[in-house]
Amino acid sequence: MRKPIIAGNWKMHKTTAEARQLVYETRTDLAALTAVDVVLCPPFTALAEVAGLVADTPIRIGAQNAHWEPDGAYTGEISAGMLAEFCDYVILGHSERRAMFGETDEGVNRKVHAALGAGLIPIVCVGETFEENQADRTGEVVVRQVRAALAGLDADTVAGLVVAYEPVWAIGTGLAAEPDGAAAVIRDFIRGPVGEAFGSGAAETLRVQYGGSVKPDNAGAFFSMDDIDGALVGGASLKAADFIGIVRAAM
Repeated sequence: MRKPIIAGNWKMHKTTAEARQLVYETRTDLAALTAVDVVLCPPFTALAEVAGLVADTPIRIGAQNAHWEPDGAYTGEISAGMLAEFCDYVILGHSERRAMFGETDEGVNRKVHAALGAGLIPIVCVGETFEENQADRTGEVVVRQVRAALAGLDADTVAGLVVAYEPVWAIGTGLAAEPDGAAAVIRDFIRGPVGEAFGSGAAETLRVQYGGSVKPDNAGAFFSMDDIDGALVGGASLKAADFIGIVRAAM
């Protein structure tokens, strides 16, 4: 049985003081929900503060991005090794990174290898745009992204990763995918290719989240699907009651 994992992606929200307040509002409740792995992903500026506040709890910390080089003349970037001081997880290949900052499949793969080399667990994001969805290209796009992101890894490593299926058209729009539809994409276009490349054991053990307008009132429907192991939560992770409600639904 795969343990559920809920990650809150705070994106470019929360000053350090605001992050501290959100942790105060959620820490006790989240720490008590030990049947679920909970990951908070604040902006870089708040990582150290949030990590310190949850250090004595089961709550883990994730970063929202990383560079593939260990160091160098890359102004404005942060390496996986730097993040490993505070984090256990790192989000890679988020659709906003792909769409707004030109992130490529090859770049995501390089970041995955760098994160693993630094001891971080990647949360690898894949998903199709609205136009690709309407053109019946979901499978083509998701399979390509999965294969590219995991290239060069072995089965044991893949089994320990997290993949987030986040249809781009559902992120921040209020339009969530249908739970059975999301589960079918995960089964056929994520676990399927993983099984072909790395074996059925890796495909079964790999944890796959759904991301895209997840809220307390729809989370349970997603988590009732066998192939969905949790959620990558955006806007709702910024509201204490909503995020706690989503984590409770995963139990």
